[in-house]
Amino acid sequence: MELQQQEKESIKRKSRTYAIKKSLLRNWQLYVFLLPALTYFFIFHYIPMYGVQIAFKDYFANLGIFGSPWVGFEHFERFFNSYYFWRLLKNTIILNAYGLLLFPLPIIFALSLNELKNGAFKKWTQTLTYAPHFISVVVVVGMLIAFLDPVTGLANHAIRWLGFESIPFLTSPDWFRHIYIWSGQWQTLGWSTIIYLAALAGINPELHEAAKVDGATRLQRILRINLPGIMPTIVVLFILNMGNFMQIGFEKVLLMQNTLNSETSDIIQTFVYETGLLEGRYSFAAAIGLFESAINIVLLITVNQIARKVSENSLW
Repeated sequence: MELQQQEKESIKRKSRTYAIKKSLLRNWQLYVFLLPALTYFFIFHYIPMYGVQIAFKDYFANLGIFGSPWVGFEHFERFFNSYYFWRLLKNTIILNAYGLLLFPLPIIFALSLNELKNGAFKKWTQTLTYAPHFISVVVVVGMLIAFLDPVTGLANHAIRWLGFESIPFLTSPDWFRHIYIWSGQWQTLGWSTIIYLAALAGINPELHEAAKVDGATRLQRILRINLPGIMPTIVVLFILNMGNFMQIGFEKVLLMQNTLNSETSDIIQTFVYETGLLEGRYSFAAAIGLFESAINIVLLITVNQIARKVSENSLW
């Protein structure tokens, strides 16, 4: 009996191997197209993972990664017990949650653009809203400084003209989050609608014709046809956003940050940059970065599981 079972398993393995070889030969062109992407991820994303171990070591450059002594969770404990831990975590979560609240804006904008009947005006609006995406973050922050300067800024000129005192927008902790998030929306809103517009273009026009015959209004058609039609795209993008929940574009925060607004602008990523690159505490910075990535992974898996249970759409 055991010999027969072993023979059956051997036959199954051979058949699987044959099927794989046959698939490779039949679709080799597709695998060739896939090869550059796989090579990129392997070289720049998978191979560097061996360096994550310095988060559990007391890293010295002269000893190398493998020669540095192990310290276990010492760096994690030091970060969790530090006086700045809760401030960094709170600022990071609040800033990301603020941005997540505005997640529906590109959806609303795409639905609105899709309803425009004037083709020339629609193209002009799309071009106008896409353009900021191609502006460098450094230039955007420079524009913010120019417009919001308390003395020479256009915004404060208008405020003084109305009879009010100048507002120190860029040095006020209360204004930092609003300026960061809404300037980001201005820069990315048009570009973020592209995927939703593409999804809307794939909806069968006959559904709208049938709804019109039944007497459905435009709003009813948006809510009952367009919105459900793009719901799979919305769910997937929301899951991906949650997977990057703790990842903020620290370049913009770093450029906008100063000693006066640090109360709300200190986030985990800027702290990792200052600790790792400026102070040279590589192991400590790696531990903080690993902690941040672990939260993202947990959020990604959790939200994906919830999406799979409440709907038919998920990443896996």
